[in-house]
Amino acid sequence: MNKELTSQDRALLETIADMKGEPTGAYNIRKDSECAGRGSSEHITISAKTDKPGIDIRIAPGTKHEACHIPVLITESGICETVYNDFYVGDDCDVEIVAGCGIHNGGEEESRHDGIHTFYIGKNCRVHYIEKHYGEGNGRGGRVMHPTTVAHVGEGSCLYMDTAQIRGIDSTKRVTQIVCAADAETVITERLMTHGEQRALSEMEIVLNGDGSRGRVVSRSVAQDDSVQLFRPCVVGNAACFGHVQCDSIIMGNAKIRSIPEIAANCTDAQLVHEAAIGRIAGDQILKLQTLGLTAEEAEDRILNGFMS
Repeated sequence: MNKELTSQDRALLETIADMKGEPTGAYNIRKDSECAGRGSSEHITISAKTDKPGIDIRIAPGTKHEACHIPVLITESGICETVYNDFYVGDDCDVEIVAGCGIHNGGEEESRHDGIHTFYIGKNCRVHYIEKHYGEGNGRGGRVMHPTTVAHVGEGSCLYMDTAQIRGIDSTKRVTQIVCAADAETVITERLMTHGEQRALSEMEIVLNGDGSRGRVVSRSVAQDDSVQLFRPCVVGNAACFGHVQCDSIIMGNAKIRSIPEIAANCTDAQLVHEAAIGRIAGDQILKLQTLGLTAEEAEDRILNGFMS
């Protein structure tokens, strides 16, 4: 319990979870398969599971404008773990949950984190879930993350899910499954950057089961060098609902991207739309920024940062 945090750990925490200084409020820091710190607040309780690795996060009904941080750090080469975190959000809550995983691998063995997060969201809630992934280290061992997110969104509730793979993850498979009740809404914004020979697969499914439910997926990615990306987002309409899938990608170097958006209607009152675009940076965009004094490299970085923001 309370494994010591180094300066390297604190830098990773700031990158993946915007945590600076000593943590406060409700939080759980996992480092190298052990707890490096945990705290509960008056309305948010965090406890360790007894049957498998992971934690239970219980948010009391009526909790407003509170945050919970649950980052994961892997700093030792050769650690491969699967962690189960369950979230129980009571009715009428407005909360922010900040997750994320940072891997520093300076060794020869693969380091891997598989995080399985399951949300049970009550009625009339607003939940903002933020998850960032980042890898670093000069070792030859792989940095691998396979996140799974499952959410049951209650009647009249909203789930806003922001995921980002910043840099440095050699292989990732992201699986997202959301089920929305009547008048519930889910908005997923995904940002992904790959380079070198990295591989990334993202599979999403939003199932709109209740009348008035809404689902939206916005995916933006950049694939550089020899990296490979595959997207498979799907919105399923089982009621009088609205769904929209949008995938935009920039391809560079010898990279490869496949985008396969899908919409499936099982009700005549379902309104579903999808669109996808893959392209390179336009030369006139770079030239325009060069006339303002930027180099070609600086112009390219400026365009990519704006696209991913």
